[in-house]
Order: sequence, then C-alpha cells, then structure tokens
Amino acid sequence: MWHLAEYHPSTLFSLRPANATTSGGKTLVAPTPFALKMALLDVAIRIHGRTVGERWFPSIRDLTVAVSLPPTLVVINTFVKILRPHKSGPKDTVGTGLEGSMGSTIAYRELVHYGGPLSIALETAAESDIPLLALLSHIHYLGKRGGFIQFFGYEPTITLPADYTILNPRPNASFRLAGLMQVMDDCGPAMTFAQADIYSGKKLGLNRPDGRLLNPVVLPYRLARSSRAYSLYEYSGA
Repeated sequence: MWHLAEYHPSTLFSLRPANATTSGGKTLVAPTPFALKMALLDVAIRIHGRTVGERWFPSIRDLTVAVSLPPTLVVINTFVKILRPHKSGPKDTVGTGLEGSMGSTIAYRELVHYGGPLSIALETAAESDIPLLALLSHIHYLGKRGGFIQFFGYEPTITLPADYTILNPRPNASFRLAGLMQVMDDCGPAMTFAQADIYSGKKLGLNRPDGRLLNPVVLPYRLARSSRAYSLYEYSGA
C-alpha cells in the first residue's frame, strides 16, 4: 500500500548532502528518505510519546520512500553570515574589550524554490498499524529548520503513479540514464532507535547496516538555464 501526501512549500528548501561541509553548503533538491523518516519519528514522539515512537521506529525505518517534484526547480546561489568557533580560542573581534568564543564568517549556501507542490509517497506492509495520515499531516518542515511546508492532501493507492521516483530503491533496481543525480541518505536495515536518538550517545556510522546508507538517485530533471546566481531545472518526463 502506498500513502501519497501533498505539501505546498511556504519557504525555500535546503538540505545539505551527507558529504557536504559547513562552509560549502550545497543542497539537494528533495528531502532524503532519512530526513523524512526522522520527521515521522519526531511527530510520533511529540504526539504519542517516546514509548510509542520507539515501538513504531522499525516500521518507519523500513519504509520505501518516493517523491514527485514540481515541473520546475530553481536552485538559488547565495552567501550568508554564520557564526563559527574561533580556532585559537576566545577573541575580542569587535573592540569592546569582551572576548567571545564565536566569530562571524561568510559561508556559501544554496536554496531551492519549488515551482509547485511537493508530493511524497510511502509504502507500508498491509499489516502495518502506523497511522501515517496523522503523522504526515503534522510534518511542518523538511530539510534545514525553517524550510516550512503546508500539508494539503492525502490519498492511499495500490500502485505508485509513474511520475514518482523511488529515493531508496532496492538493490539491482533499474537506473535512469539521464537526469539530475542526487546522493540520498537512508536508514540502514539494522539501525536501532538508540542510534536515531541524538541524546543516547550512540554513534551513527555512514554506509553501515546499523547507520546511514548513501544511495545515488537520478531524478527526471534537466538543466534548462543557469547563471552565477541560479540554476533552473525542468521536469524531463518519467
């Protein structure tokens, strides 16, 4: 069973790839399976409590995730001021006589403008007892904090529509030859709730069954125009 949810973005979207640095803030053009599953887990804990969230986590972890993006995507290039710890200890950077541990610097950032709604599909087993409609309707942002979205509709279906792209395909699945490649992270099949809990102290490895897995995914988009300030991508067909 597939569960389709439609969201209308109310702000720009941004989510750095797993291998991006703090200064080089390139962005993915879509939320990753890991980001979506952590958003669902967050909602489950806030609404139903930690015990229920922990019980539902294995089912959330194993969800198949697909996405349908709008006809056009615009990636905006910009520079922003950020705070960063001084490498050589506290400094008086503004001449007030007061030393601080943080200093301002410039960082590169990319932001995505969606030219329409964002649709997300989740596949569950027939016997799953997770109330996905309730969880999906309470997701208010994806990606970096501030990437707000508004829930707009829900529809269950047996067959995934052709315009959706699966973001965590099974091994040996077919691979689109032309399009926009994105490296998506997902929950490993052996990942536990303690490893998803940032307060547990357990480390979350990369490309490990008990950590995050990186999957290359090709989205059906082509670069239509670009300049120093932006890149415009258009849907190229399923």
